[in-house]
Amino acid sequence: MIVLAIDLGGTKLSCAVFTGEGTILHKETTALNNNTGKEVGQLITSSIKKLLSAQKDEGNIINSIGIAVPGISHKKSGTVWAPNISGWENYPLLQEVKEISNEIPVSIDSDRACYILGESWKGNAKGCSDAIYLAVGTGIGAGILVNGSVLHGAYDIAGAIGWMALQKPFEEKYISCGCFEYHASGEGLTKVAREIIQSNNRASELSKLVAITARDIFSAYEKNDAVAIAVIKQAIEFWGMAIANLVSLFNPEKIILGGGVFGPAIKFISGIREEASKWAQPVSMQQVSIEASALGSDAGLYGAALVALQNLNS
Repeated sequence: MIVLAIDLGGTKLSCAVFTGEGTILHKETTALNNNTGKEVGQLITSSIKKLLSAQKDEGNIINSIGIAVPGISHKKSGTVWAPNISGWENYPLLQEVKEISNEIPVSIDSDRACYILGESWKGNAKGCSDAIYLAVGTGIGAGILVNGSVLHGAYDIAGAIGWMALQKPFEEKYISCGCFEYHASGEGLTKVAREIIQSNNRASELSKLVAITARDIFSAYEKNDAVAIAVIKQAIEFWGMAIANLVSLFNPEKIILGGGVFGPAIKFISGIREEASKWAQPVSMQQVSIEASALGSDAGLYGAALVALQNLNS
């Protein structure tokens, strides 16, 4: 059994060919290069056609295709909403892929669902029936596994944890991305840093930069930069509060931390756990394990491969 996994991100497209046992036979990554709308759809379909042909030449027949998308995959319509890709408010991805897939089964799910599926299949959530993948990168999302199944919600939007309300009062700046994401995503860290610099006029090496990145903040933190320390301290509080809420609501066996920010923020897991312990249901908090992703940037690919395999068995 051989499947093709596609993981679409906000800046790149990753593709991999998997065996049914989870071995990667081939993997490649392509930058989106600021493409938008139908250009991204064409990149996906052209990549699929190329890989189907190349694998056929090697004697491998693709049995199923699984795709992870950075947003909402609407199961009934086959359309996708991806906020970081312009023109993907209601994009007909399933239809486009089916037109070139030679009747190979195609399934699409959100990246956050694929992250937890990947970790439950081949990563640090293996063997868990109840686990959560907290993805912190440009944005924030949560893949939630309950009784062995991914929680999708009534309209496929479950896990949009960036909108978790963790601070009052409500501010207009939360409308586009949510309170949690505004303060504690990769983009959020840079927003908070700029706000601190502007409001407190603190001396910081970050103030010399034209465009601050999350990487800059972690680098400045290592140099004891006061603004970077304040940004990370606040982020640890938000990550801890969010995990506390997840622990209290879902009583998971494990919470897996992944995405581009974890990464460099893995070193703060003990501090995040300490913060979460202040807020969470105490018995559940004692039971949960908080761990880094074992699959890293490949978690979405593994999850997409499993989605493809599950589609064959459904």
